[in-house]
Amino acid sequence: MADKVAKAGIKREKGYLYYLDKQGDVSRAKMARGGKKGGKPEKVTKVGVTREEGYLYFIDKQGDVSRAKMARRKKKK
Repeated sequence: MADKVAKAGIKREKGYLYYLDKQGDVSRAKMARGGKKGGKPEKVTKVGVTREEGYLYFIDKQGDVSRAKMARRKKKK
């Protein structure tokens, strides 16, 4: 299950990829379609999330920042 980390309330637009950037803020970039190149990223909202190792951070359906524990394989010995 996913845990909510921060409320952002983002309204998504079609044709954009929304993600959490290195500063912990929500950014978006225009997606490449049909031979056209994508656009430069732009900040949508400043959230300032500090990441923890072992979690996947994403923007959920409500437009908030959530995280889920990553499934990792165990090493064979």
